[in-house]
Amino acid sequence: MLTFDNYTIRPLEVTDLEPYFALVERNRKRLEDFFTGTVSRTQDLKATKAFLEEIDQKRKDKQYYPFIVTDNNTGAFVAFIDLKNVDWSIPKTEIGCYTDAQYAGKGITSKAMQLFVDYCFEHYGFKKIFLRTHHSNKAAQSIAEKCGFEIEGTIRMDYKTTSGELVDLIYYGRLSKA
Repeated sequence: MLTFDNYTIRPLEVTDLEPYFALVERNRKRLEDFFTGTVSRTQDLKATKAFLEEIDQKRKDKQYYPFIVTDNNTGAFVAFIDLKNVDWSIPKTEIGCYTDAQYAGKGITSKAMQLFVDYCFEHYGFKKIFLRTHHSNKAAQSIAEKCGFEIEGTIRMDYKTTSGELVDLIYYGRLSKA
């Protein structure tokens, strides 16, 4: 567990079913274009439980790492951060995140990401962490830049949205200092 201010970053567990589902449900509309897997796999509690069990197995297989940011005062789920597309041969991973609408724009996610990225370099031994975002997602671009990520380029037609549109994504990367 990592802590900062009044928040904790910890692994997401299968037992987090109801608060996790509530987080997704509150933010479903905001997530639907760029978190298609999450949105499609969490339509109800039963589906969400199966999804959490599947990603828990991926964590055990060292291929995916889901985390949650919680408010220490209320226990509320503030944000979700994950490590995906893990390539241990490099070693590198893609980081993704979303923030609950009521906590967005307060600097919480920037602080969480900074702490979490440093932790990932130290704890997992990654040499590179990258993130991809759409040009319209100014919040993600701001977070990436605040956390020391550098633009590596734009990859054309790199992602298919829920509606089926193929879109370009900006790639950001950050290298380990070790």
